[in-house]
Amino acid sequence: MPRLQRKGFATPDDVRRFANGRMDVVKLDEIAIARFVFQPGWRWSDDVAPITGTRSCQHRHLGYTISGTLEVRMDDGTCMTIGPGDAYEIPPGHDAWVAGDEPWDSVEFTSGHAFGRSPAELGERVLATIVFSDIVESTAVLERVGDAAWATLLLAHNEAVRTVIDRFRGRELATLGDGFFALFDGAARAVQAAAAMGPAVARLGLRLRAGIHTGEVEIVGSQARGVAVHAAARVAALAQPGEVLVSGTTRELLDGSGLAFDARGEFALKGLSSPRPIFALRL
Repeated sequence: MPRLQRKGFATPDDVRRFANGRMDVVKLDEIAIARFVFQPGWRWSDDVAPITGTRSCQHRHLGYTISGTLEVRMDDGTCMTIGPGDAYEIPPGHDAWVAGDEPWDSVEFTSGHAFGRSPAELGERVLATIVFSDIVESTAVLERVGDAAWATLLLAHNEAVRTVIDRFRGRELATLGDGFFALFDGAARAVQAAAAMGPAVARLGLRLRAGIHTGEVEIVGSQARGVAVHAAARVAALAQPGEVLVSGTTRELLDGSGLAFDARGEFALKGLSSPRPIFALRL
């Protein structure tokens, strides 16, 4: 439950040091806020890649620059300069480096949990509720509106869905072309978020479907792995336009939540040993 609280970076909950850089992290319940200080000469591919073992940085960064300048190059070659006073978003798949003689000092709101940590440190198993969503008949929409309009529409869709994920305290793991993969630490919040995504994009003329399953996942860097992830994707594949489907496991966790469901029958989900009951949220 949200509560009134504050913490200072003078006494952080976690400090991570790496070549030419430092992170101080404060945690407001499950939200991690990080302050990055990268020294002149810092470069992700030189100083952090040996820790993470990935070809490029796979974190999404959302933050504000206090001082200094950062150069960013995406895997597709797109470049951007981020300077003092700039609010910024950097998608996964990039390299970055400090430009000039001044340290880059910034505060971030999305990558504090995992940035600068090795796969061994991050290889933890957690119980989570997994949500997959996607746009119904996205190919038909693309053909109808054309490439340029689709790109604009997809950007608006992504913004709307991210706002919902943030409101219900979820964690975005990936965008999957025309859909999202997110984790929640509560089954009710996950279902409420999935239910809110449809109305959030309805003004764009889009319809969504979503599937939800709860189980243990292994968090490695910014990725979640495990049978539960595959099961959630299979549940999503069963959903009809406008539907939010949940597995029987998730449904059992929602007793007393006030959420109502209709039984859809039992289905074989790849990766699970036997047919499982599926339920549709009564919207």
